[in-house]
Amino acid sequence: MARRKQPTARQTRLGSELRKLREAAGLKGLDAAALLGTDSAQISQIEFGTAGVSEERVRRLAAQYSCTDAELIEALVAMATDRTHGWWEEYRGLLPTSFLDLAELEYHASYRLDVEFLHVPGLFQTDDYARAIFSYRVPELPQNDLEMRVRHRMERKVIIEEPTCVPYEAVIHEAALRIRVGDRTTTRAQLNRILEFSEAPHISVRVIPFDLDGFAGATNAMMYVGGAVPRLDTAVRDAPQGAGFIDSEAQLDAFRTLFRKVEAVSLDPERSRDLIHKLAKEL
Repeated sequence: MARRKQPTARQTRLGSELRKLREAAGLKGLDAAALLGTDSAQISQIEFGTAGVSEERVRRLAAQYSCTDAELIEALVAMATDRTHGWWEEYRGLLPTSFLDLAELEYHASYRLDVEFLHVPGLFQTDDYARAIFSYRVPELPQNDLEMRVRHRMERKVIIEEPTCVPYEAVIHEAALRIRVGDRTTTRAQLNRILEFSEAPHISVRVIPFDLDGFAGATNAMMYVGGAVPRLDTAVRDAPQGAGFIDSEAQLDAFRTLFRKVEAVSLDPERSRDLIHKLAKEL
């Protein structure tokens, strides 16, 4: 196979998981190369995602690495043979690759969790709200680039809209609902959009109120995307150069625990809707 110049995050993740299996088996790259009748350079390229790997080779490697997790193996095979050309491909070369990687990650998600303290989650944002956020960027974006980012964010909502929707849980601090990213009209429309989404059976919206005692978790904003199996889950953190993907097992377990802790102290969905209604009426 031709070597990839810029593998996607999904391709890189496949290689990373194969490397983890090899290391868990106590094998070196040379050992894996011998199993496939190739050289260590080819194994390195596969594990860095710069070279593809066939279904047959994934299964052979998994067997030699003594991996008995059938669901994980099938998930890795699906990643290796995936030829999806998603809607995000129209932005390739136009937006940073992290935008495309995030859209691809969401497309393959089995569920999605969000915790936000300062902004409304991206999947809930109206175009005016998103435009106000992107307009605040320094240095300022050219108008075409700004509108492209807004359009991309709006298209990402496909994962929570019919007919291809995934379970989505969002925990939002009252601060994010009160901050006027745009003007009053924009803020009111945004709150009403959240209320509309909250009525969907696959979407849960919970609010952390200001008057909650003993809440010290406001630094734990997070985006968590469920994979085909728990081992392939991904946590996403914003970074100056774009989204950063986290996939170590220990960190994923910590993020899952953090989400449940934050969820436990939030208002239930019905009381959360009541509070959002109240905030909208105040504008």
